[in-house]
Amino acid sequence: MKSIQATMAGTVLQVMVSEGDRVESGQDVVLLESMKMEVPVQAEEGGTVSAVKVEVGSFVSDGDILIELDD
Repeated sequence: MKSIQATMAGTVLQVMVSEGDRVESGQDVVLLESMKMEVPVQAEEGGTVSAVKVEVGSFVSDGDILIELDD
């Protein structure tokens, strides 16, 4: 199983995918707010979303799993 992780600590502003969605490499999947900047998190590789591990308003740390993907 593949995962998409937070690239920095911040608050989740938007989750752009849902379970069952197909994502492509480079696609924005989550929007974080960190230090008053909006920072998109992108999928490093493609797959199908099997689980969304965060919700809008939650705080995440660098390296936290945001999205899990199946091939």
